[in-house]
Amino acid sequence: MTAFSPPEPDYAAKRKQLREHALKLRQAVPAQRREALTERLVAHLDGLVETLAPRSIGFCWPYRAEPDLRAWVADWLAADGGRVAALPVVLERHAPMVFRRWRPGVPMPLDRHGIPHPAEGEPVSPEVLLIPLNAFDPRGYRIGYGGGYFDRTLACMQTIAVGVGFEIGRVPDTHPQRYDRPMQWVVTEAGVMQPRA
Repeated sequence: MTAFSPPEPDYAAKRKQLREHALKLRQAVPAQRREALTERLVAHLDGLVETLAPRSIGFCWPYRAEPDLRAWVADWLAADGGRVAALPVVLERHAPMVFRRWRPGVPMPLDRHGIPHPAEGEPVSPEVLLIPLNAFDPRGYRIGYGGGYFDRTLACMQTIAVGVGFEIGRVPDTHPQRYDRPMQWVVTEAGVMQPRA
């Protein structure tokens, strides 16, 4: 298991402020507007995923007004019976997440944050992982919810990390910490970006 130190004090407050501001902005967007932005986002995601051509994709159940990718993933699965979609499951705090296979209709109990996840199933290693963005910067670094779960997971997983979020979360600098992992691609309603370090 990779050990992660807490954020450097000078940047912890800045990152918290960026997170809270990004969440406030996103949650203030009316639901109908978010749906329209998500439609534009998944149109761009279609093109990237067609290029990457994975057989398995990890994604996240929508939380706190994040883009809702469930219908898009269901359509992606329906187009080819050999495809696999997976959702993250937190088995223990301060450890990498595991991914379990998801299909529409599988039993989905709530985790301690109230987020549905597959109740059981063998672990899946998604070739492409769609990761929600609260705030993100031009280098592909993101600010999540502060638990470090995705950074721990990416540190021990071979996958293509694709950040997915709304342009409202774009910031000049997320002040990444030394353990943060940048996204290899970022997809928003404005298009697809391949970050440059």
